[in-house]
Amino acid sequence: MKVRFTIVFLVFISGFIFAQNNTEIGQKAPEINLSKADGSPFVLSSLKGKLVLIDFWATWCAPCVNEQPELKKLYDQFSEQVKNNTFEIVGVSLDRSKESWQKAIDRFAIDWIQISDLKFWKSPVAKAYGIEELPFNLIIDGNGTIIAKNLHDKELEEFLNKNLTQQ
Repeated sequence: MKVRFTIVFLVFISGFIFAQNNTEIGQKAPEINLSKADGSPFVLSSLKGKLVLIDFWATWCAPCVNEQPELKKLYDQFSEQVKNNTFEIVGVSLDRSKESWQKAIDRFAIDWIQISDLKFWKSPVAKAYGIEELPFNLIIDGNGTIIAKNLHDKELEEFLNKNLTQQ
């Protein structure tokens, strides 16, 4: 009985550790396959070759909403890299309401990729990325490897300046 408990416990703990470490710098980002706001399909691996900022957010999250104008500014600032297919932002919404999500997209004139399954915290993508709080972001390189995470404000801008102006 004690051996069985130990094995079950170790399997549980190893699963927990794996779930907590699947978004560490140097690891491949889990695939994302969700619908865009317009209903068309999106797959993260379709952006292979680009530096991608994956921004997890929701309209009910005040810090997330407050961050959208800054992301808009950065997206506009690096519009040349977007046009040259070297940079993209993917917003992953953890909303439940399509209406609230679409209103925020319109309000902030978000023109980067927006995706969601409208499953809130129960989204398989949120689980795959180990999302426990918002806002949360990470940056992947052209091979899908995580190279930075949870950069905001000046730190995010400096990282993008450094990594996008060297290309």
